[in-house]
Amino acid sequence: MANRNTSSKIKTSSQMIKLEMIQTAAKNLKGVAIHTPLVKNENLSEQFNTQVSLKREDLQPVRSYKIRGAYNKIISLSIDEMKRGVVCASAGNHAQGVAFACRKLNIQAVIFMPVTTPAQKIKQVKLFGKNNVEVVLKGDTFDDAYFQALHFSKENQSVFIHPFDDELVIAGQGTVGLEILKDTKHKIDYLFFPIGGGGLAAGIVSTFKQLSPETKLIGVEPQGAPSMKTSLENGKNTSLTDIDKFVDGAAVKCVGQKTFEICKNSIDDIVLVPEGKVCTTILKLYNEEAIVVEPAGALSIAALDLYKDQLKGKNVVCVVSGSNNDITRMEEIKERSLMYEGLKHYFIINFPQRPGALKEFVNDVLGENDDITYFQFIKKNNREEGPAVVGIELKHSTHLDVMEQKMKAKKIDFQYLNQHKELFTHLIF
Repeated sequence: MANRNTSSKIKTSSQMIKLEMIQTAAKNLKGVAIHTPLVKNENLSEQFNTQVSLKREDLQPVRSYKIRGAYNKIISLSIDEMKRGVVCASAGNHAQGVAFACRKLNIQAVIFMPVTTPAQKIKQVKLFGKNNVEVVLKGDTFDDAYFQALHFSKENQSVFIHPFDDELVIAGQGTVGLEILKDTKHKIDYLFFPIGGGGLAAGIVSTFKQLSPETKLIGVEPQGAPSMKTSLENGKNTSLTDIDKFVDGAAVKCVGQKTFEICKNSIDDIVLVPEGKVCTTILKLYNEEAIVVEPAGALSIAALDLYKDQLKGKNVVCVVSGSNNDITRMEEIKERSLMYEGLKHYFIINFPQRPGALKEFVNDVLGENDDITYFQFIKKNNREEGPAVVGIELKHSTHLDVMEQKMKAKKIDFQYLNQHKELFTHLIF
């Protein structure tokens, strides 16, 4: 372990989880959660001219760090509380941690999940929990499932296992930080980690501010769900009215009150990553590293490019938080990536209703390596022109301007859809 500041130099806020509590959690987790590897990534290190190491929490038995907080909380319950059973709400990973813990401890659990949860995560929850778990699908977001779970807890006197806003859960997640510090041989200059409800962030912040306060702690949120960044900017815990649910493991409308209090004076920066960039990172990790990550699991790595000027020559760690990705989502992931990279574009084009019109468009407008990947046209009347929704994949993003100039020169009537979110979603997805 690299040398740390002495205890006399450590400064912590009163809200932080005490180091002794995190160390106790580490003891509770022995034989349950594995000590995941901290591995240098050669490609990322070369790309950013620095040393980038990945903390591989995707290798946990439930494929995410959530097992840490869930098990630490449940093992700390009284015998009477265990007999009454537990209930939780989760978009997937926390549910798997609870299911795993309940089966291991022979405790009954009712788990509420959003209806929009990927099928792979629901299946895994049932696999890990077996007969100890009942899964209930309610609402479209985590927050919807959360309120249903709270109601069930009050009605049935079951113990609610919060996915992030609980000191024992936060302490469990804080053990990720303990392992990173134990495994590194050098001072860590930057640590990147994803933020959803803030449990992992609060745990890591508590650990590092007490053991390695010189490390810059960078939280990463999806651009479509900036709940912690918004709260810190407002100076109070703020609930978002609308979020993009794509990065489901990190898309919450409101972070925890405890996690907010811990992070507000301790986190050094929060960066927002576009969902499309997350998708590009997922595909790159799969193709180049043979690493399968879920959207939330890719957040910390996706953020590196946004910090590249500060990282040169530094020692950097990224927490890869999970790998519970549903294979059926890969087509959407590819689509979002291509659109973010400027390689996939959708138009409504009014074609002349005569033979050869489409062929002329292909020959006169598209580049040699450009391709039509989506085409929807229905002749509804005998007018001279008819609209078609056309999806075009370009070889290079710079071809878009050339293609639009060609359409204007040929007086082709068209509407660009990528920037019209509501219309695009209605017509394409």
